Amino acid sequence: MNNLLFSLKNISFAYLGKFPALADVNIDIQAGQKITVIGANGSGKSTFLQILDGLLFADTGEIKFYGKQLSEKAFNNGKFSQEFRRKVGFVFQNPDVQLFCPTVKDDIVFGPLQLGFAKNEIEKRLEKLITVLDLSALLNRSPYQLSIGEKRKVAIASTLIIDPEVLILDEPTAGLDPLTTRHIIDLLIHENLRGKTIITATHDLHIVEEISDLVYVFNNQKTITRFGKTDVILNDIDLLKMNNLVHIHSHKHKDKMHLHPHVHLEHHTP
Repeated sequence: MNNLLFSLKNISFAYLGKFPALADVNIDIQAGQKITVIGANGSGKSTFLQILDGLLFADTGEIKFYGKQLSEKAFNNGKFSQEFRRKVGFVFQNPDVQLFCPTVKDDIVFGPLQLGFAKNEIEKRLEKLITVLDLSALLNRSPYQLSIGEKRKVAIASTLIIDPEVLILDEPTAGLDPLTTRHIIDLLIHENLRGKTIITATHDLHIVEEISDLVYVFNNQKTITRFGKTDVILNDIDLLKMNNLVHIHSHKHKDKMHLHPHVHLEHHTP
């Protein structure tokens, strides 16, 4: 059985044809893996995720999903488009992009309704997500009334309710408190144990170890400069420093200057 999920060969993309965002990216992603992409602000992580999700299309190169080429022409085929959207779910970095209905409940059920799910199946899945993500108090509220953490949970719920095979998440824990971050990490681990492929972009190196089998590092040339097992990448301080993922912090102790590398905790817009 072929477990090759995504295959990207020599992918390049520039916004408006003149602002490079990806350059000669090559990557194969197997079904069931946990993949994390890291890199400095502007290194192309969000663009990479959107190309995986068929929201953007490469200027050059080839991308395949289960051996089928992803292109604008492919998505013009209604059957292919619906099948892909059932299998691949995307959680945007900015949850306001996903939340546009009058109420939280409307937002969560919007996707499966559009994809033709039976209403009783939608209600069953909704009830499960209400429990898992503690959403009962939010269902009748308007999304604009929510905190960033609440919005992010609703955005994740609106993707999970489809029960896709692949979860693509752009900075899923950005701006969240530690408890909510913990809940989301646990949720991603659980979904991976159920067989889902998890593909995440993040600046928060503290969560990478738990949500990754492999880590890909994007550099300021908008390409993959290194990839490998999570522990190998996270322990390569020179690599992380070179790609603006750690900084050197100095302090005095007993009249001596000490230098320590610190990971970046702040979240930027890629």
